[in-house]
Amino acid sequence: MKILLRLKYLGTAFCGWQYQPGVRTVQKTLTDAAEILFGEKCNITGCSRTDSGVHANDFAATVELSETANKIPRDRIPTAFAPHLPSDLAVTSATPVADDFHPRYDVAYKEYVYKIYASPVADPFLHGRVWHYTGRLSTDALERMNACAAVLVGKQDFASFMAAGSKIEDTVRTVKYCTVEREGTLLTIRIAADGFLYNMVRIIAGTLMSAACGKLDADGMAAIIAAKNRAAAGLTAPPDGLYLNKVVY
Repeated sequence: MKILLRLKYLGTAFCGWQYQPGVRTVQKTLTDAAEILFGEKCNITGCSRTDSGVHANDFAATVELSETANKIPRDRIPTAFAPHLPSDLAVTSATPVADDFHPRYDVAYKEYVYKIYASPVADPFLHGRVWHYTGRLSTDALERMNACAAVLVGKQDFASFMAAGSKIEDTVRTVKYCTVEREGTLLTIRIAADGFLYNMVRIIAGTLMSAACGKLDADGMAAIIAAKNRAAAGLTAPPDGLYLNKVVY
């Protein structure tokens, strides 16, 4: 039996999703809770590998259960998990899926959100949840960022936005949309694609901030894509502002 779990977590105190010996990860924490809840060791597979410090508003993972596992009504699984999970991790829903369903390979697209707090003074209540950017923005920052973001849409080679040293050979991805919103000092980048390269969203965020400062325009963004070279793009934004926001199957 296989069940698809939807999760939310604050990544600040986790060393990412993927299990690593000796450190606190989301996968290990969820697996330990599932063993208590279902009365057996469970195989849990995630939809992606978020890095240390990265958050999730909607993460998907499957748990595989034997026929002898504790029988819990599916609609009660999120509530049943709650006492066994820390306050920075929650199961929000549980849905039975086919045995051949895969939470990573069956994804149609994922949406990420990246949040930037642009102010010379920090907001303590946003600490660890945004990129606190202290630089000066141009008066047309939002327009410049959206013009550059629009260039990213479509099926293209995103090699320039992949972390150096990555061993992935196929760097072509299809971006469904990429937009930037602004509410006072808070900038929110929203991007959806059929797949993402390692650090792709964080590099895009760092590059779009060059546009926000008046140092990059749409033609420059097109040239970065054409270069297919990590050195052509901007800095890698910190993990604090990154959220896996939606997983669509």
